[in-house]
Amino acid sequence: MAEETGATLADAMPEEAGAAIIVDEAPVYEPKIDDLGRSYATGRRKDAVARVWVKPGNGQMIVNGKPLEAYFARPSLQMIVRQPLEATERVDSIDVWCTVKGGGLSGQAGAVRHGLSRALTHQDPELRGTLKKGGFLTRDSRAVERKKYGKPKARRSFQFSKR
Repeated sequence: MAEETGATLADAMPEEAGAAIIVDEAPVYEPKIDDLGRSYATGRRKDAVARVWVKPGNGQMIVNGKPLEAYFARPSLQMIVRQPLEATERVDSIDVWCTVKGGGLSGQAGAVRHGLSRALTHQDPELRGTLKKGGFLTRDSRAVERKKYGKPKARRSFQFSKR
């Protein structure tokens, strides 16, 4: 059994070794802004891929050439896309322009949200902590499970018949 003494790890180390310990600081992120004042990022969800550009403005959101309300008609999808802006309190101060393809509307909304979150961190690196805490920077890796041979769907089996 180990004896308990009041000594700490720092007391047990020689003085020269203690001086060599260097604490790594958190990385400093620089804004990535192009000549037109825009930041770009790519978002993905299921089979959908969204290319998102963000710039300071009055809160206008364009998805594939249409306003957000026209492209994503369901209020739940509009809420998903707006979540990063609401979390960072930038709903009326950021213009968003994006193109999205692949997948269905739900996957496209998730891809736009992911790309918008990444573009906001490129625009203002200070927002990274807020967006990370909300879980907006993590790519949702869930996708449709593939169909297995000998089965009608991914997991569904044929009906069992005893006779």
